[in-house]
Formats: sequence, structure tokens, C-alpha cells
Amino acid sequence: MIKVIVSGFNGSMGKKAIKMVNNADDMELVACYNPQINNLNPASYGLNKNVKIFNKLTEIDMKIDVWIDFSTPSAVFENTKYAIEHDIHPVIGTSGMSEEQTEQLQKLADTKSLGGIIASNFGLSAVLMIKFAQVAAQYFSESEIIEKHHADKIDAPSGTALNTARLIYQARGKDQAQPNNEDPMQTRGGDYHGIKIHALRLPGFVADEEVIFGGTGETLTISQSTTDRESFMTGVKLAIYKIVKLNYLVIGLEKII
Repeated sequence: MIKVIVSGFNGSMGKKAIKMVNNADDMELVACYNPQINNLNPASYGLNKNVKIFNKLTEIDMKIDVWIDFSTPSAVFENTKYAIEHDIHPVIGTSGMSEEQTEQLQKLADTKSLGGIIASNFGLSAVLMIKFAQVAAQYFSESEIIEKHHADKIDAPSGTALNTARLIYQARGKDQAQPNNEDPMQTRGGDYHGIKIHALRLPGFVADEEVIFGGTGETLTISQSTTDRESFMTGVKLAIYKIVKLNYLVIGLEKII
């Protein structure tokens, strides 16, 4: 039985994670964590009385196999570091960490020979979109990314968009040339090695992204749309089964599917 703790358990994604764990025959929800709460009674959140609720990292003192994190960008690094230091396999769906932070966590996981994953997106359609974009990047020298998320999403660009740009850049092995630098209103979006990223934050969206490649006389658009957060749990569940058998920290779900 895989013993699981969910960080950010009372958020929209945390609730989906709890449902996924409770519906799995070989997983057990043993704890939940959120430093912003004061009520530690599991019944108040509709949870089994055996589930322990924590609001301080230092008070988590039980056997846990997997740490699922859907917390906040400001807390995710320390949460992941704590999990690795305590031999808990991290499954991190919270975006907002810098490349330096993820590299630090990878080194820490290596010293512990501990498997885990940090994924910008656990939706299979989004991950496949990224893989297809990597292939297309080898044939098109110019591309832009448009990502659309719900109005409450804190960080921008999204981790998925940034990861897409990163992998496109790696596939090309060079910066994308810029045809025009005149943009006093900054309408050309963010810039990752020349790849422009445009972030929309509007009600009505959950998580959508499209990558547009342009060539002489043609364009290629690769897009995906998420209409229900439930879809992310397929990837989370798949990741859990994979990383408990690994001895290193994976960056991106596309690395294990």
C-alpha cells in the first residue's frame, strides 16, 4: 500500500488528488498539509478520522511514501526539499520554481537515491503536445506559444508554457531569431531564448495552450485544451507508479511516458 500525503489538500487540485488516492486500491491517504489552516480536524474537510492534518512541516512525523503537492509557488520549493530530505517521493504539480531550484532539488534527490517528479502539467494531452512540439521544432525555426488559464492562476507564464519553450529551445540548440524589436507596449509577450510566450488569464478557461510554428508559406498549430481538472489525475497516478521505482528526480511527465 502506497501511503500518500497531499499538500494544498483543500484547493481545487488537492481535492482531485484526494479523490484519486481514495479511489485507488493500492494507495492510502494518511495525511494532508496546508500551513494556512488552523483547524486540524479531518472531519471538517470530509476526510476519514485516521487522516492526520498538519499545518507545520516540522510536525509531520509519520511513515509516508509519496508527497503530492498542489500548493503555491511560494511554498513548493521548501515543501519538495522537505519531502526529499525525509525520503518521501515527491510528485509536484505546483509550478513557479526556477531552474536553479529544480537543479538543487535534483542534486538533493541524487544524494538520497530517491525517485520523484516535478511536472508543469499532468494532463496527457498537454504532455503529448509538448512532445509533438519538440519534433516540430527540428523543422521550423520560428514559433510562439499562447497559454490560457483561469483568472485565479497566480504565476505567468505557466509552467507548461515555460517547459514547452525550454524543450523547443533544446531541440533547436540555438536562440530563435527576432524579426522586430520595436514593441513599446510589450505586446510581443515574454521571451525565452527568442521564443515568445503570451499568457492569458480569464474566467472560462481551465488550462489551454497552443504552439504555433511558422515557415515559408505555411504554419503548424499544435494545441490542447483542458476542460476538467479531473484529467490531470490520470497523469498523477501514472507518475506515482513510475517514480516509486526510480532513484532520481524527473523533470516533466514527458520523460516517463
